Amino acid sequence: MWLAAGPFRDVAAQRAQPSLVKVAGLGAISFPNSGNAPAQAPFVRGVLLLHSFEYEPAAEAFREAQKADPGFALAYWGEAMTYNHPLWQQQNRDAALKALERLGPTPAARAAKAPTERERLFVSAVEALYGEGTKQQRDQAYMRAMAKLSDTEPGDDEARTFYALSILGSRDGTRDFATYMRAAAVAQPVFDRNPDHPGAAHYLIHSFDDPIHAPLGIPAARKYSSIAPGAAHAQHMTTHIFVALGMWDDVIAANLRAIDGQNADNAKRGRPAAVCGHYPSWLQYGYLMKGDAARAASMLDKCHARAAAASSAGEAASFVSMRARQILDTQDWALAAKWTWTPAGTAGPALVAAFEYNFTNAFAALRRGDAGPAKTLLAGALPSDPTSKIHVQELRGLVAIADGRVDQGLQELRAAAAAEDAAPFEFGPPAILKPTFELLAEELARAGKSEDAAAAYAKAAERNPGRRLLKNN
Repeated sequence: MWLAAGPFRDVAAQRAQPSLVKVAGLGAISFPNSGNAPAQAPFVRGVLLLHSFEYEPAAEAFREAQKADPGFALAYWGEAMTYNHPLWQQQNRDAALKALERLGPTPAARAAKAPTERERLFVSAVEALYGEGTKQQRDQAYMRAMAKLSDTEPGDDEARTFYALSILGSRDGTRDFATYMRAAAVAQPVFDRNPDHPGAAHYLIHSFDDPIHAPLGIPAARKYSSIAPGAAHAQHMTTHIFVALGMWDDVIAANLRAIDGQNADNAKRGRPAAVCGHYPSWLQYGYLMKGDAARAASMLDKCHARAAAASSAGEAASFVSMRARQILDTQDWALAAKWTWTPAGTAGPALVAAFEYNFTNAFAALRRGDAGPAKTLLAGALPSDPTSKIHVQELRGLVAIADGRVDQGLQELRAAAAAEDAAPFEFGPPAILKPTFELLAEELARAGKSEDAAAAYAKAAERNPGRRLLKNN
């Protein structure tokens, strides 16, 4: 039934495939294609892993499908897709083009290997994703190509789910509620038809992971962990909804599962256990919000040891963030003398990490009555990213208040809060290390402005439901 690679494949065999293919631990999809029989299992596994952002094993699965059927165009499409991480603002264009070039040297040659119009449209879309222009221009071109594919194949759930993801990725990391609701409108019918579809559940969670829309994401969040227990990211991803709603027990349980899954994969690959990084930092935050400072501190101990041993830039940044959460959210200012690190960053993310480490120390010193470290930090080189600018405003406001210029300081803190409120919403634990409305409320209360403080506290609670501090000021 399955013929050789190229335009003479028996594409009618697509209709003979099962309408829904389930892979234990990863979910179920229907993705008819012209690959030969041995290529089917690795190809479907690759697509399922791709939907759960398990990019490395997905690429391995697609390469397995290529080996089984060297002319199978969608196997090369799939590998190329693993090098685009749209919601992480990461893309390895060179690796993707190398994967595509193994199928054919040019877009035209590659298109000729796709025997159906549907498969040609998938290949054409990935060509747009890695074509000419800036990343933002290519993201937009890819979204338009996926819209065309979805319109051409209205019953194709894979076209719809990848179209939904392309909509989310079209903003290059900038949250826009209208855009995210468009993505949800595309993904929701797929989830309704196939509640075991990992992509539909995953992209709905991304669409709804803010305090306003999070209640709409509860069904997808509750389902996703059982759809894909074999994908660590799927376990973590549910907590995007749980954090937005202050559901700390669920945050803790899901991230424990995610870390277990990640470490099992790390062990297979000869890599060390994850003690810093995305899942540990969310787990630590869950412990803090539950009032379990001891478990949170134990996690930070392990991450600090890794950071001190010449860790990667990502691990160092994770350590800085976890340390800030531990000190600022417990309000135990003496902890600034613990978990020390020598910042070495002078540009880019390294400068931001160094600044946030020093921000935490300066904030703790201010709370102990010493404005010196904050003044020194403000006089040095400062990052220019939007989050750091808000941190700078916070320090300036606190320094002014410490110097007796209370009204000026409150004005600076109001400006910081307005800047955060005007910025696109950031999902997850607060991106601003000391949430602006929370800080403004504290300082207004100190200044005896109780009504204004109450309004600021209400706004802080609206932005971060269920958030708590472990000690009173």
